[in-house]
Amino acid sequence: MIHIDTNKLNFYKKMLIATLLGISSGMPYFVFYNTLPALFRESGMQLSTIAAFGLVSIPYTLKFLWAPLLERYTIPIFGHRRGWMFLTQVSLIIIISILGLFNPVTHIPIFVLLSFLMILFSATQDIVIDGYRRELLDDNELGSGNAWFVNAWRSSTLIPGSLGLILADQIEWKYVFPIIASFMLIGLVTTILIKENTQPKINNNHLIKSIIEPYKEYFARFEIRHGILLLIFLMLYKLGDSMATALSTPFYLDLGFSKTVLGTVAKGAALWSSVAGAFIAGFVMRKISLNKSLWVFGLFQMITILGFAWLSSVELPNKTQLFMVISLEYLGVGMGTVAVISFMFKMSSKAFAASQIALFTAITAIPRTFINATTGYIIEKVGYTDFFLICTAAAIPGMLLLLYVAPWKE
Repeated sequence: MIHIDTNKLNFYKKMLIATLLGISSGMPYFVFYNTLPALFRESGMQLSTIAAFGLVSIPYTLKFLWAPLLERYTIPIFGHRRGWMFLTQVSLIIIISILGLFNPVTHIPIFVLLSFLMILFSATQDIVIDGYRRELLDDNELGSGNAWFVNAWRSSTLIPGSLGLILADQIEWKYVFPIIASFMLIGLVTTILIKENTQPKINNNHLIKSIIEPYKEYFARFEIRHGILLLIFLMLYKLGDSMATALSTPFYLDLGFSKTVLGTVAKGAALWSSVAGAFIAGFVMRKISLNKSLWVFGLFQMITILGFAWLSSVELPNKTQLFMVISLEYLGVGMGTVAVISFMFKMSSKAFAASQIALFTAITAIPRTFINATTGYIIEKVGYTDFFLICTAAAIPGMLLLLYVAPWKE
């Protein structure tokens, strides 16, 4: 008689769910940060304009404002978390499909509106998926679950950032975007098939109180001063590599590489290394503490930014050099991402998982939304090489804050 270990089977099932939801979460993000910049640059937009367009992603930064409403209200289909997932995923499929019908230069208002709606639904989907994942995973499964989620999230770049760019060299953009959107069906089917988790009930009938309660609980647990310090750390920890990769697609194009090279060599390098980095992080974090991991990974991701500075100074960089520099950078990105997400989950309360994690991830999105909007102007003023040196220096404050929020010996 064959014995089936139900505990292992349940664990693998959770990892599969985390993986599939990671793909759904990453797709719209990489459409905005990989596919659209290529379309903009091809349309003749200046780097400063492309960077400023990043302000459209402000819902990623403000999503904590409506996250408590997703805890309180339920869509009357599929259940509490799954109902919101279903609504956002259907909306994203429709919006992404029609993006290519408009020219970003001649139809700016429509394009800005569609892009904003895409980010709004993407941010809302992330709120619900994070809450669902926190309830799905036991505390001892957070490291593995987050590693699989992050790897799937990063792997989803293959569709908008690799397949999309390769197709754009062969067919018109209006056909590229519906093909990209069809891959969102992975998340939609997953939402339909998975079960709703049992979640803690918030016994609070007052709307304003229900919005404030998750954040009141957080500051009561950590106290005001330390709680604010933790939030500042989350904002600064990945500031350097966030700035460095903000305009990576235009940077590669300006180096003389084709969109096909970007879709194969560049995205391939970013994918394998970020996936490897996440798995390395999961392994290392089982051997050393989370605090020490934040130090090691943070130092590595800061140093590898210098590879971009070197690449920008090469007169005629080749594909091998491009592959090596991107691989090292995203190895650090993968390791740092898993560590900081695990840190955020550790800081959160299961009773207010969606709201508090939304606050934490919104804080980490501030550099990407506001500071990154200035990167195009900086590059136009000082050039790529000096810009990447500035990015390296921008990583230092986050490292210094580790002395207070995650001491090496604690």
